[in-house]
Formats: sequence, structure tokens, C-alpha cells
Amino acid sequence: MSPGRRTPSAAKLAMLAGVALAAVLAQSPAHAAMGARAHPKPALAGQPPAKQAQQPDGLAPDELYMEADLLTRDDKAKHTTAEGNVEIRYQGRTLRADRVTYDEGAEGQQGVIRAFGHVQIINSDGSIEYSDELVLDDKMSAGIARGFSARLADNGKIASSTAVRRSEVMQELNRAIYTPCAVCTAKGQNKRPTWSIAADRVVQDKKRRLIFYRNARVHVLGVPLLYFPIFWHADPTANRVSGFLTPNLGSSQRRGFTYEQPYLWAASPSTDVIIDPQINTKVNPFLNAEVHKRFYSGDADVRFGYTHEREVDGSGHKFGDATNKSYVLARGAFHVDDSWLLGFTAERVSDPLLFDAYDVPKVYETRGPFVADDRRLISSLYAIRQTERNYFSAAAISIQGLRPSTTVAGAFEDSGTFPLVAPLIEDRYSPDSSVLGGRLRITGSAVALTRDQSPDNPVLPGLDSRRVTAQADWRRTFTSASGLRLDPFISVRGDFYSLGDVPNATGIGVHSGTEGRGLATAGADLSYPLYRRWRDATVVLEPLVQLAVSPNAKQIVIGHDATGAPIYLDEDSATFEFDETNLFSTDKFPGYDLYEDGARVNVAGRASILWDDGRRASLLIGRSFRSEKNLVFAPGSGLRDQASDWIVAADAQPVKNLTMYTRARLDGETLKVHRIEAGANVQTKWASGFVRYLDNDAEITSLTGVTTSASLTGTKQENLDIGGDLYFGKNWGASLYGSRDMVADAWAIRDIGVFYRDDCVRIDVIYRKQDTVIFVQDNNQLRQLGRNDQILIRLTLATLGGKL
Repeated sequence: MSPGRRTPSAAKLAMLAGVALAAVLAQSPAHAAMGARAHPKPALAGQPPAKQAQQPDGLAPDELYMEADLLTRDDKAKHTTAEGNVEIRYQGRTLRADRVTYDEGAEGQQGVIRAFGHVQIINSDGSIEYSDELVLDDKMSAGIARGFSARLADNGKIASSTAVRRSEVMQELNRAIYTPCAVCTAKGQNKRPTWSIAADRVVQDKKRRLIFYRNARVHVLGVPLLYFPIFWHADPTANRVSGFLTPNLGSSQRRGFTYEQPYLWAASPSTDVIIDPQINTKVNPFLNAEVHKRFYSGDADVRFGYTHEREVDGSGHKFGDATNKSYVLARGAFHVDDSWLLGFTAERVSDPLLFDAYDVPKVYETRGPFVADDRRLISSLYAIRQTERNYFSAAAISIQGLRPSTTVAGAFEDSGTFPLVAPLIEDRYSPDSSVLGGRLRITGSAVALTRDQSPDNPVLPGLDSRRVTAQADWRRTFTSASGLRLDPFISVRGDFYSLGDVPNATGIGVHSGTEGRGLATAGADLSYPLYRRWRDATVVLEPLVQLAVSPNAKQIVIGHDATGAPIYLDEDSATFEFDETNLFSTDKFPGYDLYEDGARVNVAGRASILWDDGRRASLLIGRSFRSEKNLVFAPGSGLRDQASDWIVAADAQPVKNLTMYTRARLDGETLKVHRIEAGANVQTKWASGFVRYLDNDAEITSLTGVTTSASLTGTKQENLDIGGDLYFGKNWGASLYGSRDMVADAWAIRDIGVFYRDDCVRIDVIYRKQDTVIFVQDNNQLRQLGRNDQILIRLTLATLGGKL
């Protein structure tokens, strides 16, 4: 610092002026101002002085650094001036200016601080404010900046002719403009922002955490598109503030033009409410809402919707009587302590086509511990306790089916044929100590299923079943010095069943009964991985063998079909696929009701190659052999014969940005492909995409809970899904998605869109064509809901309602 002419008393007053400047620096609208070196706060009586942590600039929290080419003091006028490259640092903030003055004012009056010329205030978060002139009182009760501009922490930019601070919580900008977009090119040339908001007056209310605009104009690429006499949005620095979110626009044959305007209400620090009305030109409005609530122990989310309308077909034609239509999708999970988790899900809809008619998003998602299925809604209560050695769960489940009936045109699944699962209990325990040198796991399971109606005969009540199971599994591992691994295992299990409302063989009336059975399996797993370096890669070859033996299992027979074949109780294994994930399962039935018995050998070979640069590839081929046929398995399962179908699974990453996979089941004799699933993912600088293909000659579906030896052959399923984005240059791109039903030779859905994106905006325009046809009944006349064309427009603005 170059000292000016001053006396010792002038130096003292200059220091006092610095303290006043420090107060301004700590509280200005730009979060910065001026000052001199201050003293640290004194320690409490009887305590040693607290150690001051240094700031990044080397100053303690209450210290101030000030430098200038010249510092002068006029004692008579009580005027202090710092001139020439003035820089003041305080509490992580820096003020720079050509000249700074401080007038103390007369006794009883407030002092005034002024900064002139190239004023900059640099905050600790990286934001910077600029002005030509800054005027503040020394108590920070009022202030004004001329020629004001700022670069905010979120990269937003704001400029105004004047900036006025009226109070601690209220600041005002006049003739202002705001944009989060770049205003300069990489070469420093001026650039028109992609979008901006200009207004005659802008007021920042820190208490309400809102920014208000008077006579606001929204410009896109310099063109004014929207005008609002009054407009407001949440302060970008606030985490949660009430306000409007990004709207959605669309047009479809079914609903006409659609406008959705969600509004977020921050009801409390722990509660958010989103109200999202959907306005349509062809049908009545549809109200969607969401409530998100956080508790000390967990959280809960509730979505619901309502309208009062007639039925609508795919062309927007109304029929039938107007009724109340609504839905609810809710979940909650609460950690009572470190071990217990309590939760619920609630999913119900009044109309099976409501989600389709109003395009309600994210319906069939997993909201609890039970995996969701397409067009099925799951409501449940559950309690889970998990420790290092024990897992316990208890639940009650109710299912609503929304799939079209496969037997009656225009009808839907009867949810009364789905069982009420209550309770469903499972308990697993593993002792801490080894047993005979191996690991022991004890499992208990219980379930009760109750149906209101039989799916085969609506006159009869549905089959009810209750089961209690106790099981013990033991496994030990031996590994030789050469790498040979042997895992012997033993499993014993006991089941007790109580059955009710079982249809009689005559088809008239029902009966009840109880049954019990004991089951056991013993065997061993054997593997011998072989490693070898080959050029710049590691090659692994691993033969896998599993031997399992079980005495003949007693299956639970509840009747016989017209051919005399037994009908087995099957509540939990009706749908499964034989693939690489269960090739080495000792019991390939995923549930409890059916049990795999007899002597069998599961074999496979697995080869992997791992390159040093990250590329990889692997292949597995295997099958299962048994001593005799097992007719409990369905004909299309690939497991009935003594030699099963072949299982093939492969995946590879041949280059950095490409991954591929395939899994298939081939006929054990003819090598005909019974099921194949293949896909690929690609991600590059200019494009990203995926492709999925599925061909299954036996789509297995069961609603009855019973299985015959000749049932579940299903129908052929062949689907193709493709999607991706293609980028044209830095900002423009195209997107596409399609799902094709190869059996019906028709596209279920097709999306084609274009988008523009940069650092502050993304605009999507999507054309969607739905060819799926669902027939609905209207006074003995079938109408179709489907084959719908839509145009969707999505606008996402940085800092105003969405992430880019």
C-alpha cells in the first residue's frame, strides 16, 4: 500500500472506515463489499482463544485485507478515500474498484460508502457482480448500483441499468435482462443468447425466495415469443420453492390438443405437492397430482388423478354414460430402526383403459419389494427385518389386472380371479459358526392365497391354498492347490398344505383337504477354471458340472383333465424360462409348489477372453441330463426329456462404445431355436442407440394357479425394439423409438422426433404413432382404443423447471 498524507489520527479513522467497509462486504446484494483488517472475536471467559481457520486467501474468518495505490483521510470532513487498484478481501469475498470513499456523516447520521469505476465483487461461490458505481450506507440498510451486471454461480447472467437494495430481503433491478445461456463465443465475440427474459422491473424477494418480473418478455433466438404483464419464478439459488414447472404440449386424435401445466407447491420443508391439470380440446380436463412427504424415518409418495367423462375411442368419439374415473399410485417406506423396514404400495384404477386414454406416465413401475408386471397393479403392506445373519419378511398383496381378456372380445381380466396373498412370510437364518465345516441356512416360509372366483367357472369360488414350509440347506467348499473346486450340498424340506374350494372332478361343487410331504436333494458342484495369457489378453476356460439326486417327490395333485393327465397345484412356478440363470439350480422350479426330483446332471462350458484395453467376450454352452423324463415340466419348457434343450449365452464388448449380448434355447435334438433374445447398445460422440430382439415359441402365462402336464404351451412371441439418438453437429439431433410385434406384423408404437439442445435449453418435437388395438364393449358394439397419432412438444429451460 502506498501511504498518502495522513496523521496518526487519520490512520486510526481509516481503520474504522475499514471496519465499516467490512460490514458492507459481508452483506451487500452481491454478497461482497469493502473494509480493513479486523480483530478476531474474543474467546468465552475461562476458555482458550479459538483457533481461527484460514480462508483460501490466507485470512482468518474475521480478518480483512485492503490495498490501494493511495489511501487519504480528511479528518475535518470525516472523509476517507482509497484510490488506484483498490482491492479489499473479507470472508472469502473480494471487492475491486478504481476508487472507494467513505463519508462518516454527521453525528447521528449514517455514513455512505461509494465505489467508482470498474467495480467488481467476486464471491466465494465463483459468482461475480459488476457495476459502474456502487453506493451503500455503512449499516447496509440501503444501496444502489449503476450499470449493474452479474455472473451467477449457476452460470446465469443478469444485467440492469440500476440495482437497488431496499432492505435485507428485498432487491430490485430496473430495465433488466436475464439469461443462463452463453453470451460470448469461444473467441470472445458477442453471441445472441438462445433464450432470455427481459423486464422493466425485476424484484428479488429473499424471504419468499421468488423473483418477480413486471412487463416480462421471453426471447428465443432474439425473437420475442411471450409477454407477461406479471411473471415470477423461484430464485435459482433456492433449493425448494413453489412455482410453475415446465409445461407439456401435445396433440392426438384421441384427446385433441393437450396442454399440461404442472405447479409445484412447497407446502413445508418436508412436503411437496405437484398439481398437474391436463387440458384437452376433445375430452374433459384430467387432473393429476403428486404428494411427496419425507419423515424422520422414511418417505411416502402418492400420485392420483381424476376426471368425469364418457368412454372415448381411438378417434376421440365418445360413447356410453359419463362416470367418475380416477387412479392412485402410492408408495411408502419407513426405517423403524437399523434392522426393520415397514412399507406399503397402493395401486388402483377405476377404468382399465384410463392410463391409455390419458397417457399417464410411469404407471407400471416397481414401487416396493415386489416386481411390477405390464398392465398389472400391485397393492401391498410389508415388513422386512434384515441383519447380518437373518432375513425376515411379512407381506400382504392384492393384484388388479388390466389386460384384455383372451376369451371375450371387449372384456378385461376379472381381478376377482387373482388371489389375495395374505400373509406371505419368509424367514432365512444362517448361523455364525460353521456346521461340519460348511455353511448352513435355515428357511421358513408360509403363504395363504384366497380367491373370490374361479377363472374357469364363474359360478364356482376360486381355489384357496395355504402352505407352511421348513427347509435346511448345507454347503461346503473344497479348493485344491491346482484350482479344482468342489462344493457338496444337501437340502431337506417339509411342506404342509391346506386346500379349499377345490373343484370336484364332476365339475359340480368343490371340496377341501390337507396334504403334507417331505423333500430332499443331495449333490455337488464341480468347476475347474483354467487361465492363460495370450498376447495382450487373458483367456479363461471353465468346465462346470453339477450332480443332484432327489427321491421321487410327491406333487400336490388337485384333479385331472379330460385326458386323465394330473392337474398339479402351481401357484408360484407357472411362469419361468429355462436359461443360463437357472441351469445350475438344483430345483429349476422357482417356487415351492412344484419340485424337481430324480437324478440329474447339469453341465456347461464357459469361455472368456479379457483384453488389456478393456475389450471382452464370453460364451457359455450347457444343458441338463436326467435319469428319466419328468412330465411335471410343461412341454414347451425344454426340460421334460432325459436330455434338455441346449442353453447358449454370450456377451461381448468388441470396441469401447459397443456392447452386445444374446441368450438362446435350442432344441436338444434338432437344434431348432425355441427362444432367442439378443441386443446391442452403442454410445458415441455422434450417436447412441439400442436394439432388442425376442423370439419365443411358447410365451407361458398362467392365471389359474394350477398346471396340467399338457398346459402352458402358450403362444408364439416375437418382438423387436429399437431406439436411439443421432446428433447433427453440436446442437441438433433426431431421436427414434419403435416396438414391433412380428407375429401380428405391426408396429405397436413408433416415435420419431427432432431436438435442439445447448447449454441452456432443450426442445423436443416428437411424432408418436400407436398401432396397438384394444377393443371395448359399447352396447353390444365393439369400439377400439388405439391406432392413435400424437405430436408431443417438450421445452426444458435451464434454471426454470428442468435439468438439461
